[in-house]
Amino acid sequence: MSNAPSEETVLSVEHYTDRLFKFTCTRPTSFRFRSGEFIMIGLNQDNGKPLLRAYSVASPNWDDTLEFYSIKVADGPLTSKLQKIAVGDHVLLGKKPVGTLVLDALKPGKRLYMFSTGTGFAPFASLIRDPETYEKFDEVIVTHTCREVAELAYSSETVDGFLADADIGELGRGKLRLYQSCTREKFEHEGRITELMRAGTLFTDLDVPPLNPESDRAMICGSIDMTKELKALMEENGLKEGANSEPADFVIERAFVD
Repeated sequence: MSNAPSEETVLSVEHYTDRLFKFTCTRPTSFRFRSGEFIMIGLNQDNGKPLLRAYSVASPNWDDTLEFYSIKVADGPLTSKLQKIAVGDHVLLGKKPVGTLVLDALKPGKRLYMFSTGTGFAPFASLIRDPETYEKFDEVIVTHTCREVAELAYSSETVDGFLADADIGELGRGKLRLYQSCTREKFEHEGRITELMRAGTLFTDLDVPPLNPESDRAMICGSIDMTKELKALMEENGLKEGANSEPADFVIERAFVD
């Protein structure tokens, strides 16, 4: 079987800001992934060679289409072109999804935190719409921190849309909570998520106890600085990092950090 990327058709494109957009494309019938994993996607270059980058799949594993959430970089080799795609265009999709932000890499627990900044919310857009998440945890708290208020639109839209869904929304009602914060504009919650955690503000706002390795599990996806600081904060509170091969208390998606 060929390992070459498949060519998929763009079904929708939505631009949120001059820095962020999402798109959906067709899904091959043979394509399987676990919610939270990432895959190589991209475009053919003028020389005919594929240009591919790792992207978290933002749609849940049961969806018959694939969704991706992306930044726009004016001089980025891929995103400078990817941001211009339109319905009917084609994108390249890799064959092998991988990643550590999967439920299998965590031990059982009561409360699951998903900490994200920027486009790091993408894998959680997949996981919060997966029924297995609510089978394994009683409470799911997803945090999303961005510089500007407008950059929080995708997480609001995704959570609100899921909870309002007549078919699957009931899975998350009473269990899923979204906590957003902004670092450069006035907002209900202001500051980096690590600052809000160290000050105890996050836990007070949500009316939950501080991190506890006996009950809490966490997934982390975002900027390098945020990831390092949150990893340290997890370990300070007694949580151990896990992996697919050795499930534990928290996991980090290193593909976007290392």
